Amino acid sequence: MNVGCNQPELVGFGHQVARQRRAAEPGRSELQLRTRRNLLRAGAAVLVSGVASPAISKIAAADARSLAFQNLHTGENLAVDYWVEGQYVPDALTEVNHVLRDYRNGEIHTIDPKLLDLLNLLHRQLDSTAPFSVISGYRSPATNAAMHEHSSGVAAHSLHMQGMAIDIRLADRDLKRLHDTAQSMRAGGVGYYPSLDFVHVDTGRVRYWGAAA
Repeated sequence: MNVGCNQPELVGFGHQVARQRRAAEPGRSELQLRTRRNLLRAGAAVLVSGVASPAISKIAAADARSLAFQNLHTGENLAVDYWVEGQYVPDALTEVNHVLRDYRNGEIHTIDPKLLDLLNLLHRQLDSTAPFSVISGYRSPATNAAMHEHSSGVAAHSLHMQGMAIDIRLADRDLKRLHDTAQSMRAGGVGYYPSLDFVHVDTGRVRYWGAAA
């Protein structure tokens, strides 16, 4: 039964009672309205904060968030503060986009800032001092299609094509520890490739695959 549509008399009666209560208890009514507004604001804040994964939302609003990359294919190195004083730094993000470009054809794509936050947290949890060695960052659609044609392990709609995925290792941390820590964060997808010596992480839905997933 749809009360809101089929019983207008009850709805009208309810409004009448509500008006009588507000007239009889003006102080309480105002308090209730203020409380309701506060609850709505709190609910909105929860919804906004809930957009990010629980792990990523734990990153403190520090003065700076830093990352270092070593591109194994181009030999380039980058150490950068990509977040400073509460906001992402556009020039730093541009540098990240460049070093994580598709090295096969030079195509550059925006890297998801949430992926950078994931890597920042992962690096801190591992207490590593080494740069991330990058096996694969952004992949252009053409590159991904060619790789998919030759390997069933490459997804046809890989998140690498959206700048939301990266394949990495750390010189000063065991690959299994890197994998286990990334998986424990529950911040997105994690793939384990010990035979190829890398771990895949992305900012897609939480899912695991590979030798120890």
